[in-house]
Amino acid sequence: MKVTEAKFVQGFIRMANDGWEQGWHERNGGNLSYRIKKEEVEEVRDELSTEGEWKAIGTSVPKLAGEYFLVTGSGKYFRNVILDPEDTLAIVEIDEAGENYRICWGLVNGGRPTSELPSHLMNHEVKMIASGGTHRVIYHAHPANVIALTFVLPLKDETFTRELWEMATECPVVFPDGIGVVPWMVPGGRDIAVATSELMKQYDVAIWAHHGMFCSGEDFDLTFGLMHTVEKSAEILVKVYSMTGGTKRQTIQPDEFRHLAKDFKVTLPEKFLA
Repeated sequence: MKVTEAKFVQGFIRMANDGWEQGWHERNGGNLSYRIKKEEVEEVRDELSTEGEWKAIGTSVPKLAGEYFLVTGSGKYFRNVILDPEDTLAIVEIDEAGENYRICWGLVNGGRPTSELPSHLMNHEVKMIASGGTHRVIYHAHPANVIALTFVLPLKDETFTRELWEMATECPVVFPDGIGVVPWMVPGGRDIAVATSELMKQYDVAIWAHHGMFCSGEDFDLTFGLMHTVEKSAEILVKVYSMTGGTKRQTIQPDEFRHLAKDFKVTLPEKFLA
């Protein structure tokens, strides 16, 4: 099977284009990666090269040894993924030490995988362990309302979680574990990768102050839906602040969150309800 005809690649392309249409990927902003299932690798095996040069990841991810990932390319535009996936995407293989990668398909006009590859792979490793292997998608985008809130809210997990939970009843059901916040750091390096992966041990969402958001999920629909829900909640909060100067006349109360959690069979950490 041709790589571009595989169902997982088509799902990846659709998610990238959906993110572009939401306005989350100005210029070459954002990145997406997917840990490919073994049976999916076999579907496209004939198109995967083993001649690529091994290159250092910049971090060590031993639990991902031998895994294959579909990733967006560094400097590539999300708006072009649907038009030319072979130019904008790559399938990379991780070596048996979990310290190097090689390109097996894609980036036919040159280039390298996303500059955030260390962050993606460290978070894939953390979420694979935390989820028992079910999480396969890591998504980084630049949703405007979430970014705007990082200039006005305290950069605390408790503040962002509680404020965004209050904006829509579905929010504590969609992200019951809450949201982590990373203070501003230079993107693309090991430090921000380590900080994000520490938060991802607890959460499926991490907000990068003044930059964007990282989400993890089992598949493309769940991960995109998680990003979409958080950003929509942020949009509502921005409108509430704009209309009221930050004063709410009424909102969802702690005991009401507890009743919601009981009915929807989710666990909401008490630290967000204090």
